[in-house]
This record gives sequence, C-alpha cells and structure tokens, in this order.
Amino acid sequence: MESLTHPPRTAPGNPSPVAVPPRASQPQPPSYDQLADRFRPIFARIAEGAVQRENERLLAHDAVAWLAQAGFGALRVPVAQGGLGATVEQFFDLLIELGEADSNLPQILRAHFGFIERLFAEIDPALHGPWLRLAADGVIFGNATTELGEGPLGQMQTTLRRDGDGWRLEGDKYYSTGTLYAEWIAVSAQRHNDDGSNDRVIALVPSGAPGVERVDDWRGFGQRLSASGTTRFRNVRVDPAHVLLYVRDQPTPLTAQFQLTHLATLAGIARAIVRDAVDFVQPRKRVYSHGSGSMPREDPLVQQVVGQLASTAFVASSTVQAVARTLGEIDRLRQRGEAIPEPLLFQVELETAKAQAGIVDAVLQAGTRLFDVGGASALQEDIRLDRHWRNARTLASHNPTIYKGRVVGDHLLNGARPTFYWAVGANVAS
Repeated sequence: MESLTHPPRTAPGNPSPVAVPPRASQPQPPSYDQLADRFRPIFARIAEGAVQRENERLLAHDAVAWLAQAGFGALRVPVAQGGLGATVEQFFDLLIELGEADSNLPQILRAHFGFIERLFAEIDPALHGPWLRLAADGVIFGNATTELGEGPLGQMQTTLRRDGDGWRLEGDKYYSTGTLYAEWIAVSAQRHNDDGSNDRVIALVPSGAPGVERVDDWRGFGQRLSASGTTRFRNVRVDPAHVLLYVRDQPTPLTAQFQLTHLATLAGIARAIVRDAVDFVQPRKRVYSHGSGSMPREDPLVQQVVGQLASTAFVASSTVQAVARTLGEIDRLRQRGEAIPEPLLFQVELETAKAQAGIVDAVLQAGTRLFDVGGASALQEDIRLDRHWRNARTLASHNPTIYKGRVVGDHLLNGARPTFYWAVGANVAS
C-alpha cells in the first residue's frame, strides 16, 4: 500500500466565508461545440494512454491534471463565479465522451461534481461563493463518505468535536473515490454540538492537512485507477467556516445526479466497446474456413455483432441524455429562484432508477459480446479488451441495480415514494 504524503497538485487556497460577488460583463456560457472543441483533444490524449495505465496500474494523476488545467472541473461553476457555466445536459454529454476515453476519469471526478451540485441543491447559497471560486481556479474536491465494518445502519462513526474556536475531525473512510487526486476533501461526519445534540455535516479539509492520510489500497478488479481506497483523519483541525450543514430527509435531485454520473460512464464504456471492436476488426485478414466473408469486416455475422454493440451504445447514451434533460429542467428552475415541484423530484429519481435497470445488463452483455468479433487474439493483455466488462461490472455494483427495479415497481403498484437517501451498515435490532 502506498501512503500518499506528497503536497497537493496546486495550492488549495483558503476560502473565505464571505460569498464572492458576481463579476460584471460576464460572457455567455459556451455552446456544446465550443466545449467539445476545448476538451476533445484532452479526451483523445487520455484515451491514448488508457491501456498502458490499465496494464501497469498507473494512477491517472497526469490525466486529472490535464482536465483541471483546461477547466473541466469548472464546467458547472457559473460564469459569474469564474466557471464555464455548462448546462446539465452539456455536462453529461461531455461525461459520456470522457467515459469513452477512460472510464476511470468520470468516477474519479464524480465526488468533485457531486460536491458542486450539493452546493446548488442543499447548501445555503450564501456559502457557495468561496467553494465555487476554488473549483473555478482548478481545485479538485474528493470524497470521504463511506465507512467499513458493521456499525449501526445510518450512524456515522467519523466525528467532529468542538476544540476551542474550531473543530477536530476523527475517523476512517473507505471508497474515497478520487481523493488521491484531490486538493480538498468533503468528509461526511457526525457533529457533536455544544448543547448535546448531533447532526450530519460535511467538513471540508485540505488533502495535505496535518492528520490526513490517503492510502492507495483499492483492490477491486475494475475501475482500478479510481483510487477508491482508505482515507484516515486523525485529530484534523477544521475551520468552522469549512463545516456545511445539509438536510437528509427531503426529496433532492442530488441522488439522481450522483447515479447518472455512473450511468454516463457506462454509456461511455459502451461507446468504447464499439470503438475497440471496429479498430480490432477493420485491419484483420485472418478468417475462419467456415466463416462467411473473405475478410472479417465482410463477414455478416461479425457485422451483426458490431451493429448490436453500436445499438447498445446508442440506447445507453440516449437514456442518459433523457434523464439529464429532467435534471436540467430542475436546474433551470433553481437558477430562476423558482420552487422545484416535488413530483418533478420524484420523476427524476424514478427515471434514474429505470435508466439504471435498463442500461446495466445491456452494457455488461456488450462487454462480453465484444469478444465474438475475434478469436484468441482478442484476449491478449496488451489490448486489454477485458477492461470494459470489468469496469462496467464495477460501476453496476454501485447502489445495487436489484433495488432499483423494486423501487419503480413499488411506486407503480402502491404509489410508494422513492428513497432519496440511503445508508449501509448493520441492521441492529432495537
């Protein structure tokens, strides 16, 4: 295991609790074509090294730095705050393209974009400014949310306790996806207040702060570069201005936002499967004596497989885009200061559940059918075609798909409300 103690990629800054006022005469947000022109050369560069990174398990520090320097982490930051001001729809289209280049990257950045969306959806707008400015300046936020073990369901073991005019953070986290690449970490913790009460908060700490240890111990067979391992916090000093309170008992678009990031990554994997199938078949000359073409690319059976793979990629991308449109509608209501109807929040949560139940099996099957376009040469480790299935299977295990169909069926049959927040742990009998 590698314990990372190197300094952050860039100076993380020290946000002020005072919101930054909008700049005057800001340009309009760019079009999708402008955004694509900006980022596609970086996506291509990332794709070029994807197989080598996978084979040698090279953490994607360079790729994250290229994206950050180009402003990818500021996609959803408003133009007035120094960001690019991309729409929700534009964001997810770009995320699919990034997932096609290397599926590790969208998952690495999922916590970063999730934190920005949490600010919009659940945090007092007066507190947004400093954090949005950091994101606009290229800072990447990581996550430390999930805890291992059999602690009571819904109870957080990581604590925030009073220390003079500040707080002290203590606890261990796992599945800290992206935190090895981040300058700041959003840590879920149980705050013990002076009056004896407790509440769930996010404590934001620099990744290089004293008492923070990030460990490269993620050993899943897929998404191997997502750095979803351990983060430890030992007596970490936290500024009161860096503690954000949020509510966990109301409908929110945030759950759909987080899950759709995984689904966009799956759609990107589906596109990568098509790309690699075409690249594998087109130059080949070897055929089977009992095949149906003079070259593999002229064999109708091979053509059918490639066509089915392309159909899966189309359906997956279109499904993600459909849910993104609903999230975009919610975001535009927020920007206009209008109330978000509860039925619309129910709609987007159920759409995401249906999308997950519909996409996962199709992409996993595509990851297997990819090997039908070639013989044993398709199994060679130097081309790593197996990474697509492994990465898709890993993503599909997040927020397990088996529960999504049940949620939709319960709603249709019994009018049950979807669950927006859930937890993991031991179900201790009362």
